[in-house]
Amino acid sequence: MRYTVDPGLYALGDPGAESPVFVTANYKMSFDLLRRSLARIDGWILVLDTKGINVWCAAGKGTFGTGELVDRIQWSGLARVVSHRRLIVPQLGASGVAAHEVRQRSGFHVIYGPVRADDLPAFLKGGFKATGPMRTKSFGLMERLSLVPMEVVPAIRTAAPVAAALFALSFFCSGLSAHAALAPTFIALVCLGASILAGAVLTPLLLPWLPGRAFATKGLGLGLLFAIAALVLTATIRHVGVVAALAQLVSIPAMAAYLAMIFTGSSAITSLSGVQREMRFALPLEIGGTAAGFALWIAAVLTGG
Repeated sequence: MRYTVDPGLYALGDPGAESPVFVTANYKMSFDLLRRSLARIDGWILVLDTKGINVWCAAGKGTFGTGELVDRIQWSGLARVVSHRRLIVPQLGASGVAAHEVRQRSGFHVIYGPVRADDLPAFLKGGFKATGPMRTKSFGLMERLSLVPMEVVPAIRTAAPVAAALFALSFFCSGLSAHAALAPTFIALVCLGASILAGAVLTPLLLPWLPGRAFATKGLGLGLLFAIAALVLTATIRHVGVVAALAQLVSIPAMAAYLAMIFTGSSAITSLSGVQREMRFALPLEIGGTAAGFALWIAAVLTGG
């Protein structure tokens, strides 16, 4: 959580008084990607204090905002460094920066740059004009795939101690028999694994083609399919009682829906109000479904069914 650079004014190459000024966040990856995109350009980079958050998220939180930008202009003495009064602000930071207020309070004119830093050289050559594609944020398969580990790794880190705790619980509930505890633990592992695969991996990859608008709905549908597949798998390996089967059918869709809903934080196609509305109706159902599945799993351990 300390992946940051110090806020302030940085020289890129050999800039002068007429060199362009690019504004970014103090999230190190944002800073590094901007520098890489401007490798052959002399300019200035004005880094705002966004508490280590990227431009888009920080703009939504208000840390990549008008007040911080004006304060950073004054603190860095930017008016004495450059002779022009132009700032190139990332388009994805526009929700946090009011251009007219920046001009009134600092004298600097905000120019909203393209969505992607890689388009900045072409943007400069085009006289600070962005083409249609420069203004569009794509969210294709490879972009979604690159974000999947951000969802899978935390899920696995949570699932590992949960699985260990469930084994210990089934061990005690089975009369301190490790052999008897293996069957319910196996079912629990299948439930956890199927939920992660359905909600954190395949839902992001198949996002445009899954039915429903809410991410939780997409994960729920895929979770139902995986619950049936998991039931067939466990039943093929060994006998599964009715209660244990119900535990799988209830818990996997609920957990998959939750993991799919979490992906809204990595998506380029959701809004804050939409996510809040989705969570209000989906979260209680996800918690209830997971709790019901756990209760059924306990009942299956105690009854052997």
